[in-house]
Amino acid sequence: MPLPREPTGRSHAPLVVAALVAAGGAALTSWLPVALVLWLFQLSEGSASLFGAVRAGAAGWLLGHGVPLVTESGPLALTPLAVTALALWRLTRAGVHVTRAIGARGSRSPSRTAVAAVAVGVAYALLGVLAAMLLRTGGPSASAVRAGLTLAALGTLAAGVGAARTSRVADVLAASAPVPVREGVRAGLVAGLALLGAGAAVAGLAVATGGGDAADLIGAYRTGVAGQAGITLVSLAYVPNATVWSTSYLLGPGFAVGTDTAVRTSEVAIGALPALPLFAGLPSGPVDGLWSAAILALPALVGMAVGWLLARRLLRAPAAGRARVGWVSLLSPAALAGPVAGLLMGAVAEASGGPLGTGRLAEVGPVGWQVALVATVVIGGGALLGAAVTRWLTRHAT
Repeated sequence: MPLPREPTGRSHAPLVVAALVAAGGAALTSWLPVALVLWLFQLSEGSASLFGAVRAGAAGWLLGHGVPLVTESGPLALTPLAVTALALWRLTRAGVHVTRAIGARGSRSPSRTAVAAVAVGVAYALLGVLAAMLLRTGGPSASAVRAGLTLAALGTLAAGVGAARTSRVADVLAASAPVPVREGVRAGLVAGLALLGAGAAVAGLAVATGGGDAADLIGAYRTGVAGQAGITLVSLAYVPNATVWSTSYLLGPGFAVGTDTAVRTSEVAIGALPALPLFAGLPSGPVDGLWSAAILALPALVGMAVGWLLARRLLRAPAAGRARVGWVSLLSPAALAGPVAGLLMGAVAEASGGPLGTGRLAEVGPVGWQVALVATVVIGGGALLGAAVTRWLTRHAT
């Protein structure tokens, strides 16, 4: 069946107008929650003002895109990944809207898809530069060049995803890719998401067992209901960071909460920490015995489960066709799942860390390449083992 295309007689919005409107909408919907949360702090201190909320929101919004801030206590570059996820989602929708606005829906045109993505990226970069210039009035500041380049890259990539799906270019690329590559990428993404899910479960358990300490830390600020609500919401913005750190802990490399510190299953060296709810629930010591083995085995079990699902997917065919699925066509996507999961985990691990000023908190978070390497080996080996065992059992069961 032919794909639906835009009516030829329909008039479309100019590219510049469509990109500015879509990028502006994405920026507004990701900036507004940040401004509201930070406004609560000013309200609790009796210094709330419209300009102060706008400026604080701009600083937090840029930080949520990975743009470091320059403060009196040093660089602040610990990105709240919840803000990042919100911004990327809105930018993806902006790519969808611009692609539809210029009449490229279902066109399967790579050039028109790229035009829509770049247009959103350029418009978003301009907004980032304006936000950085707004911060020059005092307080935390950011480099306008860094803001422009960072937001241009994020805007183009995220909008490109939405544009490719809307124009059906993504379908063309997926159809043209070899089956082992397509299945391997899918398995690697599933493995990465499953690892993050396991990390979220462990982080949630740690928060549940240490919830009293977190509540005491929030209550110690003595900022009133509005201020404590703001502290709680800021802590929630860093929940994805804690999820990534917990996943790094499960994989083995662990993470740092300051210079010369380490939080791993085999070692916990943290020393004194500032009273931040983000650090509530950290383990008090290394994990010994059966629990340590169970924690270390969990990522390998994820890899084996992904290999089992991959084999079941490829072998889900009539008996005559099932015999044609050889070892190479089965194990090659299983092997590819490891590097794909490793790249995903390394990227999110690198994005989840950053300095909290100078001094002791200059290093916070996991080391990206270490997480990527371990995830590649563990998921790749587990997927190969799971796929091989599943094929062997299937052949002997028939």
